[in-house]
Amino acid sequence: MAAGTGASGARPRGWSAARIPAQEGRTAVVTGADSGIGYVTARELARHGAHVVLACRSERRGADAVARLLSQVPGAHAEFSRLDLGDLASVREFAARHVRRPVDVLLNNAGVMPLPYARTADGFERQFGVNHLGHFALTGLLLPALLRAPGSRVVTVSSGLHVLGNIDPRDLDSARHYRRWRAHARSKTANLLFTHELARRLDAAGAGTVAAAAHPGLACAHLRAAGARREGRTAGERLAALATRLVGQRPEAGALPSLYAATAPGVAQDSFTGPRFLWWRGAPAPSWRAPWTRDDETARRLWAASEELTGVRYDLPEV
Repeated sequence: MAAGTGASGARPRGWSAARIPAQEGRTAVVTGADSGIGYVTARELARHGAHVVLACRSERRGADAVARLLSQVPGAHAEFSRLDLGDLASVREFAARHVRRPVDVLLNNAGVMPLPYARTADGFERQFGVNHLGHFALTGLLLPALLRAPGSRVVTVSSGLHVLGNIDPRDLDSARHYRRWRAHARSKTANLLFTHELARRLDAAGAGTVAAAAHPGLACAHLRAAGARREGRTAGERLAALATRLVGQRPEAGALPSLYAATAPGVAQDSFTGPRFLWWRGAPAPSWRAPWTRDDETARRLWAASEELTGVRYDLPEV
């Protein structure tokens, strides 16, 4: 395992974006970087010198985000590159554009919140397809670029809501009986199982890349509200916004666990970072995770299924 603090190790109180180490000469890819914690993550990495690729589905929103970032951080190095995680052809096109140069940080941040049942361009249930399979394929296709960068990191954003559901290998896309919140929880559990298995494979291969996970706590209500809007649940939308105003935190705080996992010294393989106070707010700290997210056999089965579904196999020794 990588040296440094593990999932239960102590971390300094009050860690903030000001403590991000210098990132000059490093390249970071941030998915879903046009708004919320993804945008803040991209902006702060750029503020500390990284060349940041804002990987977003909407060309208009991505270009607007780059313009906003450059206005807030004059002289920053940032670019937009289109990526639709719900379309494996788009994932392959994005990776082909960026795999030739080293990638120091891949931040798998994008995701969809609970929505009515829908399928991706490739026929997968949308939450599982975007939140897990899209990032599984992207990471595998960019792996050569990550392995070329000393000390590179893959940070995958999960959620405290993963505790609401383990994956069912017999029904990965919830086709038998779809419940949107359970499907969301399963996709977030898949994020942690992916990180667990990737960390194991990287260690077995003697690679210097660290695979870690993070969650923002209660932040970014616009994602929760999106599900309510699509179903016409205006009361649910108002409740989500009210809850976040009362007990949640701004994207600037919600992005800190991701930024910590991506940049702080000594981040361990398979660590899980979240807000310190009751999972939803405060400075980054080790976060509890459900025991099933470290189950080796389930992680291997999910990995094999993900390879089969996406057609992406990692350039690492078989272990």
